[in-house]
Amino acid sequence: MLKGFFNVPKAVNEPVKGYAPNSPEKAAVLAAYKAMWNSKIDVPLYIGSEEIKTGNTRNMTSPHDHQHVVGTYHLAEKVHVEKAIASALEARTAWANMAWEQRAAIFLKAAELIAGPYRAKINAATMIAQSKNIHQAEIDASCELIDFLRFNVEFMTQIYADQPKSTSDMWNRLEYRPLEGFVYAITPFNFTAIAANLPASAAMMGNVVIWKPSDSQVFSAKIIIDVFKEAGVPDGVINVVFGDALMVTDTVLASRDFAGVHFTGSTHVFKDIWAKIGTNIHHYKTYPRIVGETGGKDFVVAHPSANVKQVATGIVRGAFEFQGQKCSAASRAYVPQSMWPALKEQLIIDVKSMKMGSPEDFSNFITAVIHEGSFDKLASYIDQAKKDADAEIIVGGNYDKSVGYFIEPTIIVTSNPKYTTMETELFGPVITIYVYEDANWAETLKLVDTTSEYALTGAIFSQDRYAIEEATVALQNAAGNFYINDKPTGAVVGMQPFGGARASGTNDKAGSALNLLRWVSPRTIKETFVTPEDYRYPFLGE
Repeated sequence: MLKGFFNVPKAVNEPVKGYAPNSPEKAAVLAAYKAMWNSKIDVPLYIGSEEIKTGNTRNMTSPHDHQHVVGTYHLAEKVHVEKAIASALEARTAWANMAWEQRAAIFLKAAELIAGPYRAKINAATMIAQSKNIHQAEIDASCELIDFLRFNVEFMTQIYADQPKSTSDMWNRLEYRPLEGFVYAITPFNFTAIAANLPASAAMMGNVVIWKPSDSQVFSAKIIIDVFKEAGVPDGVINVVFGDALMVTDTVLASRDFAGVHFTGSTHVFKDIWAKIGTNIHHYKTYPRIVGETGGKDFVVAHPSANVKQVATGIVRGAFEFQGQKCSAASRAYVPQSMWPALKEQLIIDVKSMKMGSPEDFSNFITAVIHEGSFDKLASYIDQAKKDADAEIIVGGNYDKSVGYFIEPTIIVTSNPKYTTMETELFGPVITIYVYEDANWAETLKLVDTTSEYALTGAIFSQDRYAIEEATVALQNAAGNFYINDKPTGAVVGMQPFGGARASGTNDKAGSALNLLRWVSPRTIKETFVTPEDYRYPFLGE
């Protein structure tokens, strides 16, 4: 087999470091944090072999200390985006023709650079740029990113090795070509790993890429760029532009050579991009691939048989890790009346024990939300819940943006299963709980399925196997990633391929071969060894 012939290293999941007191990894990441906190870096556009400084800059600040400037980045004009497209197309032929194992080696080297010399730096940058505590930075910027790179190489070899049946008189084979044109990667602020994987997965399969990171993630995106350059990604293969999202997208989608979009972000933006692609469809050289992972209104459902402390931990971790800013974060929960008094008490104890502040202090579980717009939106929903007769805040509910964008972990309890925060994606440390009558278990499952337009993640807690089976069937369309007796977050590459349907995306499963298949255009080749020389078939007779 292809894979065995080249002896590709077997992918294994990167172990998570603990960062215990006095550990060398804690000392290293804190040293990197302090150095980068005062670095004042200046991030250019990366187009072909050029690093372009337009002079039109924007400050990069940290969510937990929004007055502290850690650097600047340069904004592109339309001419720069057009230049990036031209650069990508110029690089395409050589990159597409490069032997796949040479491309694989580049990204395996990138994984090792992150696992080793860049680990403390990329974690620290993620702590600064996105206000992740060290554990959240470690499982994202280091472990998940390393896993994406290693496992995608393994998935690529599996794809290339998948060949059709041949016979003695004909040889059939599949050639997995990159798309004809370029891929546009649009990445979010919340995961450094996603920011790297969206351009890298398409590039690994031989495509050239225009990458637009989130404005709120440029600081840590710069480390990804440095890693890719040191790993040997050739000039022009991944071109990086920052700037007005609408202008960049419109310029990209206007190109006849646009061949696909790899997107993670809001549902509304993704639908707008899809609509523009449809409007331009007669202009394109090929039908573009549209791959997107968007919003979620992710649920936790507890059966009366569930363990109270397990449910409490699943809700608290699922809702409040990284301030609820994971697309998989638990944001609505359904718990039985019989469990509620004990669960309520445990939830309040857990939330009140959480410390909040800068991620530089490793004792802080909660840090800041990403920017002022997010802060103001969350504060408005919290304020409304304080006024509404059908809602009650049982813990949290305070906020302060004087230094950083801090929102207390907040639990709302509602008597209305269609209350606004049961339906609206908030993307912050707010979860709403509806308490149902134990006898209404089956009806509650229907409620869970029909309440939200999203279908990303969900969790069921139960010790009753019949109830688990019933929920698994009833909620089969409600979540692309479904968890039994666990929180609805934390999908691991190579173990739980990630993605949802409905308004949550195209469900192309990042972290699996399914996603990589979207970035190839297979060609079937049939070679006949002894070619017929007479058109007549036996049924015609003499």
